Amino acid sequence: MSATFLDTNELELNMGPQHPSTHGVLRVILKLDGEKVLGTECVIGHLHRGVEKIAEARTYQQFAPYVDRMDYISAVSNGLGYCLAVEKLLNVTATPRARAVRVILTELNRIASHLFWLGTHALDIGATTPLFYCLREREEVLKIFENYCGARLTTHAFRIGGLQYELYAGFEDQVRAFCGSFPGRVDEYEELLTHNRIWTSRLRGVGILNAEECKRFGVTGPVLRAAGVAWDLRKAQPYSGYEQYEFHVPTGEAGDTYDRYLVRVREMRESVRIIEQALAMLPSGPVMAKVPKVIKPAPGEVYVSIEAPKGELGYYVVSDGGKNPYRVRVRPPSFLNLQALDTMCRGALVADVVAIIGTIDMVMGEVDR
Repeated sequence: MSATFLDTNELELNMGPQHPSTHGVLRVILKLDGEKVLGTECVIGHLHRGVEKIAEARTYQQFAPYVDRMDYISAVSNGLGYCLAVEKLLNVTATPRARAVRVILTELNRIASHLFWLGTHALDIGATTPLFYCLREREEVLKIFENYCGARLTTHAFRIGGLQYELYAGFEDQVRAFCGSFPGRVDEYEELLTHNRIWTSRLRGVGILNAEECKRFGVTGPVLRAAGVAWDLRKAQPYSGYEQYEFHVPTGEAGDTYDRYLVRVREMRESVRIIEQALAMLPSGPVMAKVPKVIKPAPGEVYVSIEAPKGELGYYVVSDGGKNPYRVRVRPPSFLNLQALDTMCRGALVADVVAIIGTIDMVMGEVDR
């Protein structure tokens, strides 16, 4: 608080790191004029675990499970990006069956991530019912993950070179059943929220971030697409066979919190389309390419990025010819998207900050690493 106390109009207020609406251990220092936000400062690092440094003391295979713990809501996507980076170092391509299964599992993970975001975002704003609805459908996805590899949250589904496990009996039927019922569930979410007067009044015109600001901050994912930029790495730089699938890239116009909500809802519908196509053309054959038991890539460096649920997730991996990576650097979407928080919050009210933080859809394990 200013030293003049009663004569000042400005107040500094801490939101977090214990505040539930900061979605983890994030401290946001708000500079306020009454209820109006004049500026923000993010204090991060409360969840830092040194994941990138740990990589230097682990073999390539040993480090793979660590990436699952960054964005723990999107563990499957984390694993895919890392495996693709090491495979590029090795000049190895996963088998056609492995690539198709990877697409199915990562799109299921995208749905699960967006469901968790939607439920918690609605809860932050005061809508309780959507959380239970979203967790109901997310549970069905987690059951598939658990049946496949034994894990529900930090799902270690992939291996360098493909998959460790063949699909279990009934996998395709279980995924088809989910895809058959899920669009109707999304209709329920939209019936509750999309034209709800309270919902629209809390989201429309709040936290606007235009396309130029997104590019300046390096913002990607649904936040960028809500600003009208149809940039999706699955289309722009296809990987794992995404060029075979027909799907749309949803975009918004206003770049506000409401558009970001609509983009994520539409992305869930598109993910169902992709999964159904992958199931229809699922090839037979092995699930692992020929990869040496002791991985020692030739000296070199690669950067590989994928379209994770929150945006561009990139891995920069350097090899010195040994069995451990010389250097691993992660480009996490949550970290870069968080940079835009101050711009999005200026001029808003304190209550709007909760909605804006939620609409970025960040996980602090990914921000701090």
